[in-house]
Amino acid sequence: MKRNLIRTSYLMCLLVVGTLCMLISGIQNASAEALDPDLVLYFDYEDFDGNTVAEKSGRGYDGEINGKITQSDDGKFGKAAHFKAGSFLDLDGPNVDPEDIPTEGMSIVAWINVEAISDMAIFNARAADNTWLVHPEARGDGNYRWLNRGPNPNRTIFDIRAGKNVANEWQHYAGTYSRAEALAVLYINGKKVGEEKARLDTPIAGDWGNGARVGFNIDNKRPFTGLMDDLNVWKRGLTEEEVNAIMNDGVETFLAVEAHGKLTTTWGNLKASK
Repeated sequence: MKRNLIRTSYLMCLLVVGTLCMLISGIQNASAEALDPDLVLYFDYEDFDGNTVAEKSGRGYDGEINGKITQSDDGKFGKAAHFKAGSFLDLDGPNVDPEDIPTEGMSIVAWINVEAISDMAIFNARAADNTWLVHPEARGDGNYRWLNRGPNPNRTIFDIRAGKNVANEWQHYAGTYSRAEALAVLYINGKKVGEEKARLDTPIAGDWGNGARVGFNIDNKRPFTGLMDDLNVWKRGLTEEEVNAIMNDGVETFLAVEAHGKLTTTWGNLKASK
């Protein structure tokens, strides 16, 4: 009887250790491929290689420099990118995997330090049917903008213009949208400055067939001029808590804490199932 009990306990220990090893291995493998299933783009601007800026989500959408974009030591988290007017990162939108295109939700988050109060595009993408599907911007009329559209004829899902645009200071921009919640929110420096219920129940236009860029619209208008750091694009609507965690600690720390929480929860479930 005692021998059977010892044997059963030993087998249970092997099962728990084996399960934890599989979980850790899965997290490591996932990290080698993609940092998070919903993180589509991540530029921390730490790695420039000739005419290319490394994209860190794990999906491999490196940005090709057009114009003059240089590395600055004055970033919010290490280094930043300095955009001269008319410069942009080309993300080769037509060749982005359709599964990576945000349609059911979207969040665009970045630290920006603009050199003037004028219309400046943080990120831009245009669908093959000519829909301008997203406008995260610092605006010349003194505010910020956050917009998503569905498929043509340019079906605007929401269009938020709020907050106070400030030049020559670091500002944290975060636009979020969840189709399931039918809600879009704009945060500046972690504070909600505007929100809008979805006007239409339609997905965001599902391709970037006419291109995707960082720092300049597809039609060569609204050039971003100044510093940008820690740009991250998600295919879900981040919560206010997540926006603030990314703002304060950066994407990689946020994801590490998130992964630790998942591991702790799994371990708790394993213990509870004994």
